[in-house]
Amino acid sequence: MTRGAFQLETYIEHTYLKPEGAEAEVRRLCAEALQGGLFGVCVQPAYVRAARAELGESGVRLVAVVGFPHGANLSEVKAFEAERAVADGADELDMVANLGWAAAGEWRRVERDVAAVVAAARGRPVKVILETGLLADEARVRAAARAALAGGAAFLKTSTGFGPGGATVEHVRWLREEAGSRAGVKAAGGIRTAAQALALIAAGADRLGTSRGLDLVREWRAAGSPAPSAPGSG
Repeated sequence: MTRGAFQLETYIEHTYLKPEGAEAEVRRLCAEALQGGLFGVCVQPAYVRAARAELGESGVRLVAVVGFPHGANLSEVKAFEAERAVADGADELDMVANLGWAAAGEWRRVERDVAAVVAAARGRPVKVILETGLLADEARVRAAARAALAGGAAFLKTSTGFGPGGATVEHVRWLREEAGSRAGVKAAGGIRTAAQALALIAAGADRLGTSRGLDLVREWRAAGSPAPSAPGSG
């Protein structure tokens, strides 16, 4: 991703996806994103309208999850969820791939599932969550990435944050290599420190999904606002 001077906040999608989440927390999330100049917020479908009302036309991107967190919904249901999220004001969609199909290596079914949501998204970018910690081995992660790209994914995303493990430098590198210049890469799940965030960006992440967006930016600034090291350096 081409930028001027590195600014960590421009990578962050501030996230609140807890199952016990309430609208007040979503409104707080939006206020924090506005305060910190974060790239976007990511919320559950039920709170898209409330988030849109809080963000207005600020430019902070509103991301809604689809088929969250297991991806086992029927493709038709995911497509409807995507349509409704867009109608309610979502700028982007983060859909969970059918993890059972991915675990079984049913890549054509994964591709068609992604394509159904992409078709319903009305041109909005669709990020496909692959739950790389569940797929685990390199060959399977890469195959899942290729299936998502074939279905029209605009981004490959590592994790829901509710599966086994979260974003790792290794998984981000694999996704970056598969995506090339065709798609972006979003790292999410367990991003708790600024150093971890910088390492994931250096590995190829264009976006970071984290519930600790403001904390990471504050920590990064307190450390002198370092830029990510080039892969293989340091």
